[in-house]
Amino acid sequence: MARIADIEHLRRLIGEPSPQVAHKMHRRLTATARDYIARSPLFLLGTVDATGQPMVSPKGDPAGFVHVEDDTTLLVPERKGNKLVFTLTNVLGNPRVALIFLMPGTDETLRVEGEAELLDDPALCERFFERGRPALLVMRIRVTNCYFHCAKAFLRGSLWQPETWPERLRVSFGAEIAANGGLGKDEVAAFDEAVQGRYRTDL
Repeated sequence: MARIADIEHLRRLIGEPSPQVAHKMHRRLTATARDYIARSPLFLLGTVDATGQPMVSPKGDPAGFVHVEDDTTLLVPERKGNKLVFTLTNVLGNPRVALIFLMPGTDETLRVEGEAELLDDPALCERFFERGRPALLVMRIRVTNCYFHCAKAFLRGSLWQPETWPERLRVSFGAEIAANGGLGKDEVAAFDEAVQGRYRTDL
C-alpha cells in the first residue's frame, strides 16, 4: 500500500481547485450565512485538547439558538450535559474552534472558524432562556473565516431522504458503561430507563 507523504503526491491524485473556489471564503458572516445560522437547530463544534487531540461535539437547540451578535461575532448558549466539559476545557486551553452548521433538508452546510471564549455574565445567560432556565454560560466566538460547503457529501449519503434511512439504532449507555466495568449487568436496564427519563424532563 502506497502511503501519501507529501502535498505533491496528494495533488497528483486530487488535482487543483478551481480559481473561483478561494473567493467563497469570507472573513465576516455574509447575509446568507447569517440567515443560515438563524434557521439552523444544530452545529458540530471542533476543538483541540492540550495534547493536540481533536474532538467534535454536537450542539443543538431550537432553530436560531446561536445568536449573531454582529458580522464577526457569534454567541452560543451552553446547556445541561454529562458534565465532562471536554469541549469547554479545550477552549480554555486553545481558543481556536471550527463549526459546521446544518439545516434539515438543505444539503449545503456552513463552515465557520474562529476564536472562542467562555462568559458567565448573568444578564447574558438570561438572554438564552429556554425550557424554563437560562444558559449555564455563553461561548462567544470571534469569526475569522466563513464559507459554505458544497452538497456532494450529503447527496452521496442521501442524508435528508427518509426512504434511505436505516432502522433506528437504539444505544444503551448502560451497556456501554457496563462493558468497561462501571455497572453490573443487573443495573443496565435501570440506568437506561433513567437516561430516557432525563431525555423527557431534563433537556
